[in-house]
Amino acid sequence: MNDLKIFSGPANPALTQDICRYLNLPMGKISLGRFPDGEISCKIDEDVRGRDVFIVQSTSPPVNEHIMELLVMIDSFKRASSFRITAVIPYFGYARQDRKDSGRVPITAKLVANLITRAGADRVLAMDLHAAQIQGFFDVPVDHLYAAPVLNNHLHSLEIPKEELVVVSADEGGIKRAVGHANRIGAPLAIIDKRRLSADTIKSTNIIGASVEGKTAVLFDDMISTAGSICGAADVLHKNGAKAIYACATHGLLVGPAIERLKQAPFKNIIITDSIPLTPGKMLPNITVLSVASLLGQAIKRIHRNESVSMMFQ
Repeated sequence: MNDLKIFSGPANPALTQDICRYLNLPMGKISLGRFPDGEISCKIDEDVRGRDVFIVQSTSPPVNEHIMELLVMIDSFKRASSFRITAVIPYFGYARQDRKDSGRVPITAKLVANLITRAGADRVLAMDLHAAQIQGFFDVPVDHLYAAPVLNNHLHSLEIPKEELVVVSADEGGIKRAVGHANRIGAPLAIIDKRRLSADTIKSTNIIGASVEGKTAVLFDDMISTAGSICGAADVLHKNGAKAIYACATHGLLVGPAIERLKQAPFKNIIITDSIPLTPGKMLPNITVLSVASLLGQAIKRIHRNESVSMMFQ
């Protein structure tokens, strides 16, 4: 492990520190700053020649700044003769723009993938991409992790009787994810029929599948952004007689009206991970933050040793 170096971007240094603690390694020394005109400066403060370098940087808000910081850091390590550079991106921004759903629009997920590859990244390690096909947008190997084991283990620790549980997908797009959770937990599945009225307005209408009356409903999604979808789904579940409602998501963006919506929604608990740092102003009494540091740390160790990453989920 002596040739392994882990560096943090400004997006989530606490997560990087936890990963280094899990691996019993010191965090790499790097200095990022700003020139007077706002341009990003970068200086690696230790020797990385011939080293296996991992850069941890979520491209969370402010998305454009964090992407540019990641590109500048990758270029710095490339020019410092690192043996291999892996971009560890717990949350990959622009992932929702992954196809042309109307005329004259970009596929920005592909553009960002091209930028990261062109900057000099040799590999990418990501977690719960919004669309699995984004792995194919990169021209370098991508290891795709899932936070499902962390979320499911926490649900098991709550000791909710299995006969009372119903796993719920907040929309049709998340059915595959919800089916995976339902199989691992051993619970029936329900799906919320969702209609998108505009970019930030969702209308949830009916429940398809298992009955939620008198049950504990667990909503699964990859992210909570403005919380419109998940809060609308919670209202539908509440109206249909669910006695307790949990929300589980990997990425807690919580932007715009999300906090106000979550305050008013009938959630007993909202469970997210630390893929994106949660600022004090966004912390609610019923929000639980789980760490994915050990998951990322184990994947980093396996990549460094050229071992299988997929074996972690078998």
